[in-house]
Amino acid sequence: MNTILVTGGAGYIGSHACKALKAAGYAPVTYDNLVTGWQDAVKFGPFEHGDLQDRARLDMVFQKHKPIAVMHFAALSLVGESMQDPGLYWRNNVGGSLTLIEAAVAAGCLNFVFSSTCATYGDQDNVVLDENSAQYPINAYGASKRAIEDILRDFEVAHGLHHVIFRYFNVAGADPEGEVGEFHRPETHLVPLMLDALDGKRDALTIFGTDYDTPDGTCIRDYVHVCDLVDAHVLGLHWLRDDKGSRVFNLGTGTGFSVQEVLDQSHSVTNRAVPCTEGPRRPGDCTKLVSGSQRAKDELGWTPNRSTMKQMITDAWRWHQTGHYDR
Repeated sequence: MNTILVTGGAGYIGSHACKALKAAGYAPVTYDNLVTGWQDAVKFGPFEHGDLQDRARLDMVFQKHKPIAVMHFAALSLVGESMQDPGLYWRNNVGGSLTLIEAAVAAGCLNFVFSSTCATYGDQDNVVLDENSAQYPINAYGASKRAIEDILRDFEVAHGLHHVIFRYFNVAGADPEGEVGEFHRPETHLVPLMLDALDGKRDALTIFGTDYDTPDGTCIRDYVHVCDLVDAHVLGLHWLRDDKGSRVFNLGTGTGFSVQEVLDQSHSVTNRAVPCTEGPRRPGDCTKLVSGSQRAKDELGWTPNRSTMKQMITDAWRWHQTGHYDR
């Protein structure tokens, strides 16, 4: 059995990855402490409750399931929180990942797919960011992810740990069959916040800044459908199993959407206007962030077929209406 250990498999992206892995013929085993994940999202394979910093528990899970690879999503990911409590992010993200990596090496599991982030690039405004762009993270979240990338490189040199690193941009959408979807507490992502405002779960969506140097004055971000994103992770796993070596890939579409364009697309999908208020720009927000993802397309054969804004909102809206998890 080709078992894959999926850390954070009870979270938004991890749960979609488990579904994609099962569809590709793998047996995903979710390892999650359920601090930000949902046990209701674990539908595609066994569940192992545990913390990344619990080495004895990790060793037990590796021995029990004997995975051929690790797909590592588990992390704290709130930028604002990371700026207020950086120690939490260094302990959890970096310390936990180091413990996981050491346990994987000890178990002889030497293929590792890592969920990184465009936050490692920092504040590089209005440029297309590719894998060779300099990394200057400006918060502890981005810095913690860059540190884990460095750890993976060191462990490859010392122990032969082969890895694929995915740095991705804004993830949106949901499983089109409605089995899993996006649900955070607190919610910080634009699309679910917008949908909450649409159906009255919040009074209004706040648009932070309408005076950017963009066609409609709102900032621009690169969005990728969660199903396209996890398809890339399965391709990354195949890459490692084919012994093609360690590699870094950006995941985005290269086409940015402004906040106003997202709102306009939402209206076309739901036939409802999103109640909005205008707020000031947030410190550190860039005008435009888009990904250069040609390497993933050329080398992995990745095609983000669902990553139109209309499709992302359509799938997210379907999930939003039918499928929230319960604690």
